[in-house]
Amino acid sequence: MHRAKVFVNNEIVGSIERGLLVFLGVGKNDTQADVEWICDKIANLRVFEDNDGKMNLSVTQVRGEILVISQFTLYGDCRHGRRPSFSDAASPDLGQVFYRSFVEVMKSKIEKVSEGVFGAHMEIEALNDGPVTLLLDSERRF
Repeated sequence: MHRAKVFVNNEIVGSIERGLLVFLGVGKNDTQADVEWICDKIANLRVFEDNDGKMNLSVTQVRGEILVISQFTLYGDCRHGRRPSFSDAASPDLGQVFYRSFVEVMKSKIEKVSEGVFGAHMEIEALNDGPVTLLLDSERRF
């Protein structure tokens, strides 16, 4: 990611330069162990290019930044009918608890962590560095 910004009511509330844009969905069965695992995975995932052009460096190693956006719609199940079901998403109260925990754990690992506003209508502007989008699911880590 070259850079990303998040706007609420036409005002920038978070921004990063080189780093990762994280859309965080919290499921109804998520635990603090899931938060710890996903934060460690994100901080150490080797997705940045080294001097040979290989994806071999982590956001930590390149001193990159993180922008965290709460995104319950990642739990939208579109397999049945014509409208997504969000029954596997955490309740707003639980989602906010784990979102806050995620941000705090990431701040202990990464120097600059920016964020959107939980539950707000946000506009996200991003300039990707190549078409790399990855999905991490703590339920499928074993």
